[in-house]
Amino acid sequence: MTPTPARVAESLIGRLTSFIDEQRFETGMRLPAERQLAATLGVSRSSLREAIQKLVSAGLLVSKPGGGTFLRERHQPWADVQIVAPLRELVIKDPDYRYDILEARHSIEASTAWYAALRATASDKEQLQYAFDATLRLNESEDPDLAAQADVRFHLAIASASHNVVLLQTMRGFFELMQSSIMQTRQRMYSQQGIFSKLTDQHFTLLEAILAGEAEKARQAAMEHIGFVHTTIKTLHEDEARQARITRLPG
Repeated sequence: MTPTPARVAESLIGRLTSFIDEQRFETGMRLPAERQLAATLGVSRSSLREAIQKLVSAGLLVSKPGGGTFLRERHQPWADVQIVAPLRELVIKDPDYRYDILEARHSIEASTAWYAALRATASDKEQLQYAFDATLRLNESEDPDLAAQADVRFHLAIASASHNVVLLQTMRGFFELMQSSIMQTRQRMYSQQGIFSKLTDQHFTLLEAILAGEAEKARQAAMEHIGFVHTTIKTLHEDEARQARITRLPG
C-alpha cells in the first residue's frame, strides 16, 4: 500500500526531529542549508520545506527569511537576568560594547574552565569531546556559519560542565548578545585557515586540561584562547573600518 502524503510528512518530521537530536543541536543553532539537509535525509527539498514549516508551526523551529532555519528557544530561564538584559540595548546602539563583553569573558571563561576541570562528570566529558569534534567536522563542511556555532557550543559545554548555573546562564546571555554583533566576524575567523588552526589547537589544549582534571592549566588555556579571540576580532574590525575609509576617498 502506498503511504499517504500525510504519512510521508509525518515520517519526515520524525526523521528531521531525530536528526536534530542526534546532532545535538542546541537552542539558537542554525540547521544545515536546505539543499544539504535534503541530501542528508534523502528527500526532496519541497518535502523538507513542508516538514520544516510544520515544525515552525509547532514552535520547535523558527525560519528567518534569507537567514536560514534555527532551533527555537523552548524556554527562557533568566531571560531578563539583570547582568545581561541592560547590555542588549547598549550593544545595539554601539557595537563597540562587544569588546567589554569579550573582556568580561576573560574572567568568566577562566572560571568555567577551572570548575569544569574539577567537576566534569563522565557524561560532561563525553559532551565536551563531542562538541570539540563538531568544531572539526563543521569546518570541513566549509560553512563558516555552522563552524562559528560549533565554537559557541564548545564553550557552552564547558560552562555546563562547571555545574555553576550563574556562570552558565551568564555565558548564554553573552553569546546571545554577541550573536548579532560578532557572529559575522567569527565566520570570517573560521574562513581563514591560519586562524582556524590556532583556534583548534587552543580548543584542544583547553579540552585536554579539563578532561585531565587540571584546573589551573584549564584556566590558563581559557584565558589565552579568549585573549587570542579578542585580539583577532579587534584586528579584523580595524581592517574592515580601514577598507571602509578607503572606499570613501574621492575619485
